[in-house]
Amino acid sequence: MNQRPAPTMFQPAAQGQGSDHALTPAGLQPLALLRKRRLLVLALNLATLAGLLYGLAQVLGAGGWTLTDIVIFGAFLFGAPWTVLGFWNAVLGLWLLHGVKDGLARVAPFMTAGSAAEPLQIRTAILMTLRNEDPARAFRRLRAVKQSLDATGEGVWFDYFVLSDTNLPEVAEAEERLAAEWAGEIGEPARLTYRRRGDNAGFKAGNLRDFCEHWGERYEVMLPLDADSVMSGEAIVRLARMMQAHPKLGILQSLVVGMPSKSAFARVFQFGMRQGMRPYTMGSAWWGGECGPFWGHNAMVRIAPFRDTCHLPVLPGGPPLGGAVMSHDQVEATLMRRAGYEVRVLPEEMGSWEENPPTMLDFAKRDLRWCLGNLQYLKLLDLPGLKPMSRFQLIWAILMFLGLPAWTLMIALVPVKVLEDGGMAGYPAGLAATLYLLFLAMYLSPKLAGLADIALTRGGVRRYGGAARFAASALIEIVFAFLQGAVSSFRSTLFMSGLAFGQVRIGWNGQARDVHSLSFATAFAGLWPHLLFGLYIFGALALLSPSVLLWSLPLTAGYLLAIPFAVASASPALGSWFVRTGLCGIPEDFDPPAVLAAIDSEARR
Repeated sequence: MNQRPAPTMFQPAAQGQGSDHALTPAGLQPLALLRKRRLLVLALNLATLAGLLYGLAQVLGAGGWTLTDIVIFGAFLFGAPWTVLGFWNAVLGLWLLHGVKDGLARVAPFMTAGSAAEPLQIRTAILMTLRNEDPARAFRRLRAVKQSLDATGEGVWFDYFVLSDTNLPEVAEAEERLAAEWAGEIGEPARLTYRRRGDNAGFKAGNLRDFCEHWGERYEVMLPLDADSVMSGEAIVRLARMMQAHPKLGILQSLVVGMPSKSAFARVFQFGMRQGMRPYTMGSAWWGGECGPFWGHNAMVRIAPFRDTCHLPVLPGGPPLGGAVMSHDQVEATLMRRAGYEVRVLPEEMGSWEENPPTMLDFAKRDLRWCLGNLQYLKLLDLPGLKPMSRFQLIWAILMFLGLPAWTLMIALVPVKVLEDGGMAGYPAGLAATLYLLFLAMYLSPKLAGLADIALTRGGVRRYGGAARFAASALIEIVFAFLQGAVSSFRSTLFMSGLAFGQVRIGWNGQARDVHSLSFATAFAGLWPHLLFGLYIFGALALLSPSVLLWSLPLTAGYLLAIPFAVASASPALGSWFVRTGLCGIPEDFDPPAVLAAIDSEARR
């Protein structure tokens, strides 16, 4: 039987050769190289945005500028940068994936350490954070992770913690029972620790901080997992080797992809995310470099600098924007970089999964919590000592949601603009149509780049069930993306309007994860404002300009169809049909990895 390794204390990384200012903290890349990449991306984005604004100005000002024109122009200036950067990230990512031979090495020079033959000697705590989740479901996942790690032969280097903030007595009782049963099976009491806090102070970030303060000295690295998270043993060991080889890596993660689902909504959503994620992340990591994002779970985190330097401030003021930081991950990434450690993404699918919400309304709950958390960053922009790239990360996370009301405002003003320009001679309709189609293409570019990536990768389409199934799934997902985009944008707009008047409260609780239906009454209660907005847009444009109404359908149909779309996409029958036909299936649907198969096998017992 293997002896358990002795604890290893955190050791600061040795400095690389040459000037401290010449290389990133882990010595992986010249800072001058990353600076050139960032300047190139900035120039490309500014030039593209300037071209779009020039064209829009020609269209809006054709008959003289009105207040409506000025508002639309300002809203576009506010909302377009996110789409423009997404376009260039996708273009750069596709070039790195298929235009050069060493694209991944240019983005992730640390990855070679993942296959090194040197013995693993870094102790890692695997943490699962819970709050009123299904205990049996969560423990099944954590057990499967342990079994997969043990199968690698390196399981001795990993211990397990279930960190509960549950406040429902019956759920807490089930957690304690399952933890005791599993600890008995393991036979080594120190391998599994179950702890339940009496409150939810600091939300998930507070839960992790409590672990760091009580147990952090025993480990060098922690791997936080959500209740719906799964990682393969091979992926965990690879990341652990990279962390071991580069002590100045503070946070390291690979792509986190969706798990197979029986929900039609989740299947279509994660099919689209799967396509766009790899090129987009490859492109953004190429210029983001050592100032990468943190997604809060399924990531290796170096405990000592996290504990000592990534403590989140309590934001001044009352709710909704004051108090504990809800979207902790991006802030922790910026603080880790400020402390002199790199935050990196390996843009590769390598055995890291999560579950996605099964219905549109469940998705909205999660999305609005992220929205509130990101808007809290407005109070963090003046944090001292942040790197310029880190400050940009916070600004960009804010704009991710602040840009949505801008789009809603533009669409709301379309009938007004049509009314003002009605019958105007010499209106540049061709230029307007060209700009519109160009922008739609840019909006879809991460998805299109992802589809191209799969098609250009040897055996890529086969992994998705073959060419016919893949093509049909792609068409379904593009329609879904437009419908869902309209619903999400309008709901976020309403949410932020409520925030402005302090009328919104968001909590942190367990999430729905199993497929379930939505009644029309439930969907109507949540989405009737979308219907009213859709009736205004469709009614006004039908009277003023049916041709403009037809052109607007990709952006406006989602308002009118929100309620039936929510009900249909939540239908268990539709989900079952998708499963039977393989539509919007992901590679794990057609060739399940061992760790996911083990979870399914245990769930059937």
